[in-house]
Amino acid sequence: MRKIPRQIADRLPAAADLFAEKGLNDSKIEDVAAVTGVPKATLYYYFTGKEEILAYLLEDLLTDIADAVAAIVHTDGTGAERLELVIGAQLRAMAQRPAVCRALIGELGRAARMPVIAEMINTAYQQPVEALLVAGARDGSLVAQPDPRSASMALFGAVTINALMYLVADQPLDETAVAGTLRAVMFDGLRPRRGDRA
Repeated sequence: MRKIPRQIADRLPAAADLFAEKGLNDSKIEDVAAVTGVPKATLYYYFTGKEEILAYLLEDLLTDIADAVAAIVHTDGTGAERLELVIGAQLRAMAQRPAVCRALIGELGRAARMPVIAEMINTAYQQPVEALLVAGARDGSLVAQPDPRSASMALFGAVTINALMYLVADQPLDETAVAGTLRAVMFDGLRPRRGDRA
């Protein structure tokens, strides 16, 4: 894919609304041109088709998450504190692009077959979260996980699906409330502890 000029990139999020509404299969490149205001020939100059436009939108979302996660990983704080900040950053990025997220839920199978997306999730989220899980176990703020990689995938899935359920229902994503629920489940657990009332 060629480098996309900013004036075109700024118009592409409108395609996410189209993909979310009609699905990728039922959307035509002419429809994308109409909603974005980018001529069809220009779209074909920069993209091979609709799938590549969707991939670009997903990459843009993942780049924002990756940038936020990288900044958080290198800050001071316990592994648990930084992990909570990562969860908030992911929710914030998703809340800022609801249409892209709604399109994603309709095209999960297709997105899973995009190697660049899988690699970005791995490097942008799973590896840093895995490192935070290990750091948290080392500093005592988190319980050591038998398989930090699987735990990082479980966290990504929990945060992603929780956010998507709000966005697919066209409800505003309250990052604070969702992060609080996820924190209670992931950090505090579901089992009662001594002193908890049944």
